[in-house]
Amino acid sequence: MIFRQLFDSVSGTYSYLLASRVGGEAMILDPVLERVDRYCQLLRELDLKLVKAVDTHLHADHVTGLGELRDRTHCITIMGEETKADVVSMRVSDGDRVTIEGLALDVMYTPGHTDDSYSYLMGDRVFTGDTLLIRGTGRTDFQNGSARAQYESIFNRLLKLPEETLVFPAHDYKGDTVSTIGEEKRYNPRLQVRSVDEYVELMNNLKLPNPKMMDVAVPANIRVGLHQDDLAKQGLSFSAIEAIQSLGRPDILLVDLRETSERAKHGTLPGALHAPYPGIDDSLKPGGMLREVATATGRRVVFFCAYGERSAMAVNAAKEAGLANAAHIAGGIDAWKKAGGPVATG
Repeated sequence: MIFRQLFDSVSGTYSYLLASRVGGEAMILDPVLERVDRYCQLLRELDLKLVKAVDTHLHADHVTGLGELRDRTHCITIMGEETKADVVSMRVSDGDRVTIEGLALDVMYTPGHTDDSYSYLMGDRVFTGDTLLIRGTGRTDFQNGSARAQYESIFNRLLKLPEETLVFPAHDYKGDTVSTIGEEKRYNPRLQVRSVDEYVELMNNLKLPNPKMMDVAVPANIRVGLHQDDLAKQGLSFSAIEAIQSLGRPDILLVDLRETSERAKHGTLPGALHAPYPGIDDSLKPGGMLREVATATGRRVVFFCAYGERSAMAVNAAKEAGLANAAHIAGGIDAWKKAGGPVATG
């Protein structure tokens, strides 16, 4: 396995690059905008294809690298379903799994630092975001934070993991790089409380100043989504209503870009072909499945995904591959459902 802990000294942020092998698919957690050049250099050096970029929560102390990495690598962006970010490719919830070739992360909803805070468990290690830090815990006094919710997340979720589980947080300000669940149980000063009320009192009396970047980072991180307006201006976008009205037309081929787990959880559109987004380039090449189907039938390919981000990138990929008339459903299946469109079992 490839595991790289990457540090941004300005914000004290740890980002994590994961892959099962050199030359394979990769995932990054909590990337920082100013470090994207370094991430891309490392991807090239290790011959990795970045498939997914994850933020554990909406950060207030740095601008996320999600959008820049998406624009450069066409990766899938991921946050929790509670996020206030305008658009991400995929929203996860407790109990989901985030997968790439050879690796899987179990999704744990751990609110408290913010109301959209998640942790990710991968075998012998857990990525705790700003929920559980090394000898500390994330503050709970902004972005709908809750000391009571954080107590539940830490004591009734994270500390229930095996004591030897490695803890990799999203921040450290003292030079520590890793801990374990057992160490934090015994030595984390904020966890030596006897009740939830004592923890709430402790956290409510920290009186910390706001992060220096908060007024810049939070608005920027909310507006991380890929702008889809340009495709509409080019006539390459269907609104949800237009897509519903076009359902069943013999000249249109609906293509679902989401993963199998998303289809099982949220359903799909009637008659849609399944072509997961990570394989879109191969599928559009001469001899590829989508290229062959579109050429043989003469049907117009209309992509859709969860919220429209993957499908917008797929339209651009199709144009580059020579399928100039490909389009997408703006807002994805989320907009389709809100408009009252029928949904089939995934």
